[in-house]
Parts: sequence; C-alpha cells; structure tokens
Amino acid sequence: MELPGLAHSITSPLSPCEGMLKDLSLDAIKLCERDGGKSQDGSISEMEELPVPQNIKISNITCDSFKICWDMEARSKERITHYFIDLNKKENKNSNKFKHKDVPTKLVAKAVPLPMTVRGHWFLSPRTEYTVAVQTASKQTDGDYAVSEWSEIVEFCTADYSTVHLNQLLEKAEVIAGRMLRFSVFYRNQNKEYFDHASEVQGNRMLPSVKDNSGSHGSPISGKLEGLFFSCNTEFNTGKPPQDSPYGRHRFEVRADALFNPDTNLYFGDFYCMYTAYHYVIVVLAPKGSSGDDFCKQRLPALDITNNRFLTCKQDDEGGLAFHHAQDVILEVIYTEPLDLASGTVAEISGHQLMSMSTVNAKKDPSCKTCNISVGR
Repeated sequence: MELPGLAHSITSPLSPCEGMLKDLSLDAIKLCERDGGKSQDGSISEMEELPVPQNIKISNITCDSFKICWDMEARSKERITHYFIDLNKKENKNSNKFKHKDVPTKLVAKAVPLPMTVRGHWFLSPRTEYTVAVQTASKQTDGDYAVSEWSEIVEFCTADYSTVHLNQLLEKAEVIAGRMLRFSVFYRNQNKEYFDHASEVQGNRMLPSVKDNSGSHGSPISGKLEGLFFSCNTEFNTGKPPQDSPYGRHRFEVRADALFNPDTNLYFGDFYCMYTAYHYVIVVLAPKGSSGDDFCKQRLPALDITNNRFLTCKQDDEGGLAFHHAQDVILEVIYTEPLDLASGTVAEISGHQLMSMSTVNAKKDPSCKTCNISVGR
C-alpha cells in the first residue's frame, strides 16, 4: 500500500507536496511539534484521546522507501482518519526543519491498513540514517484534527542502490561513453613511499583496500568492496597513458592481459561527476571465482567483456587479445585481488601531480541531469 498523498512522488517532484498539503495546511504542519505530548496548535482539537502507536516496526527498506506498521489500543480506533508521520535525518534533531523548499518532514497519510509503504526520492536518500515517529489523528467536521500523543522515536537506515537502480545509471553512462580507443596497459599512480611499503612490508605486493565514499551516495561498493584502483585512459594523440596524475609521481604499469582476460568478470559500479564537465565510470575487474567476484555478482550489473561501451577484451586477428576503452568518460578500474609488483614496472612520470583531479571521497553533483537517476539523491 502506497502512502496516500505521496503516490505521485516518482513521476513528479512537485505533486507529493501538493498531495500532503491537501489534508493539512502548511501552517498546521509547521506548528505540529513532536514534544512527547499533543500538538499545541489551536487549530487541532484535543477532544477524546486517540490511541498512541506502539511498537513501531520498519521493514522492506530500500534506498528510497520503507514499510511501517505499529500496534494500537482498541479505544477510539474507529475514529482514526489519518496518520501523521514525522521523518527526519538522524543528525537533524529539530523535527520542524525543512529538507527542501516547501517540503515539510511531516507526512500526512489517510488511515489505511498497515503495513504502509512510505516512498519518495525527493525526501529519502540512500545510505542515510533517519528517525521516525507517528501520531494518529481524527479529522473533524470543521476541518480541524484531534491527535494522539507522539509515538516513541525509532531509527533506521536506508539501503544502497539495487541492481535495478544501477542499471538505470548504466544506461545513462552508455549514452555519453563515446567511441572506443585501443590501449595496452593498466596503470596505478601513487607516491614513492607507497611502493616502498609494498616492496618492503607487504611481500612485494600491492594489497586491496576498501573503496572510499566517492561517487554516487547509494553505490553498493563504497565502503565495502576491496580492490586496487587502476586507470587505462590514453591520450588521444599518442595512444599512451597521460604523464600527469593526481595520485602521485610514481606509476606502476602492467600489461592489460594480466588483469583483463577471458578468466575475468567485468561489472559496472558507478557513474558520476564532481561539478565539472568530466564524467567518471567505475568498472570492476574480478577474477572468476574470487571473493571480489562473489561480492559483485550479488550487487552489480555484469558486463560482457567483449561487447560493452566502456572496457572490452576481444580476440584480435592474430589470435591475441585486443583492449579498448571509452573515449568520452574517465574510467576508474577496480581490480579486486592483490597484485605482485613483479608483474609490472614502477617508474617516475614526467608530468605534474594534479591534485585538483583527485576523486578521493569526491561528492557527486546531485543536480547533474546526465549522471543522476530519479531515485534517492
């Protein structure tokens, strides 16, 4: 059962607000304090006491929806016409703050059978902690409301993007990927100390680390997937890796077929920008049967390694492997396994360290129409 008054939230960002306010004026919402007692608003009557929702349960949580139900005493149950739901981000303890222009946190729903689904990408974001409390209300003949006391406050956290949402991002990324350019090596830039540590302390290996929180807020790989970041983009005029990098003056280069071959699975991970004209696509390379492969199979859209718009590996005319990358996006490639330094070479690059190009914990531009989808934020 959809939350009444919010049924149009997916198709129109304006209609949810209109739907909520048709049953309760904006002034009434603003004055409806959650202080543990009844509302002090003079327009809401306090006649016969209404049952207070008890034992609030939150279930079926997605990145932009959840189901809610509760228990109630039988007294005056038949008088209940509406539920008032006070939803707030956990870090915002003031229940009357507005999340967006003209969009209150108080949700008004007709008294429908429970559990009830609350859905709306305009006020629910993925991977975000919320608090919620509920009142029961009875609309009077004069338009005023009798209300119960507020329920207990409960907390929950919304989920990551599902593969359905990631497929929507994938489709948007495919539109701008551009033509494919040939490449022959993957490369990873770091400072000299990083490679010295790998050589002296980690048995001459680069070890996977947990991906940071850059990119889409709902990405299921952020803070969870372990891997090594590589690049493969080439300069258009030379066909070789660029000499500039934001991550360090020392570069590890490895032949493309060492990481990417028919024994490797390829997954789409994310599509984002950072308030610039550049767009980034994250793909994951996971050797078949590895722990990284198992992680991705459950969470990410799989790509055909021979036929996709971002990164391909195909047999060439001479029986070898040919590799191509998309021209018009910046590819970030995550390889999910440790890698021996002896499998490639480390050398200092001649260009600059362009820190402004770093994507470490970069925040996605939520207003970009190219790389955002109408779910979460």
